[in-house]
Amino acid sequence: MTTIAVVGGTGYAGGFIAAEAARRGHQVIVASRSADRSATAADNVEYRKVDVLDDQQLAGVVAGADVVISALSPRGELDGKLGDVDRRIADLVGAAGSRLLVVGGYSSLRQEADGPRIIDAGFPPATEAELDGQLAALINEASQMNAILLDLLDRKDDLNWTFFSPGLEFGAHVPGEATGQYRIGTDGTVLADAAGVSAIGGADFAVALIDEAEAGKYPRAHIAVAY
Repeated sequence: MTTIAVVGGTGYAGGFIAAEAARRGHQVIVASRSADRSATAADNVEYRKVDVLDDQQLAGVVAGADVVISALSPRGELDGKLGDVDRRIADLVGAAGSRLLVVGGYSSLRQEADGPRIIDAGFPPATEAELDGQLAALINEASQMNAILLDLLDRKDDLNWTFFSPGLEFGAHVPGEATGQYRIGTDGTVLADAAGVSAIGGADFAVALIDEAEAGKYPRAHIAVAY
């Protein structure tokens, strides 16, 4: 049985990931700033109230975990700080000799293999209009998530990491239905279906994450997950 620590395990992505890991019988540590829910947890799930800005608390989560999954977002108190937090998690995981999976963002992908990342290419006017004033916040979050990927790519140690970019349509506003199906892209480009839609439901994204946690097929790689 594998011990999997999900940092940010009560958020949208983290919640699905923790649930999928528990369903498969793994020992799951759910680290979150929310209230302790251990009284209602399954026998193989431990909820811990953790301040991820506290190095000692963060080290306690990583210790003993075979796989650590960072499912944090650069929002609230983590806006402008998530890069440092994920870097600290990566250092702790590397020192422990365990594995790190990171839930990243769509904008770190490229439309074409030799093209710029979406975050660097800019958004078309139609997309800007559709976002209706939310573009600045989106770019801020996407930039911070992309910086985490670049940090991982620049590491000179032998940290075993995998960075996951979901499809464009991903989140609580488009949860989708669980199908048990997904596709993996390994060249850093956008995955889309025949209609040009790039999407993945929360439950199916979690299946992809835990499949990788179990199999370890994509070390030191940036992969896309979509239908």
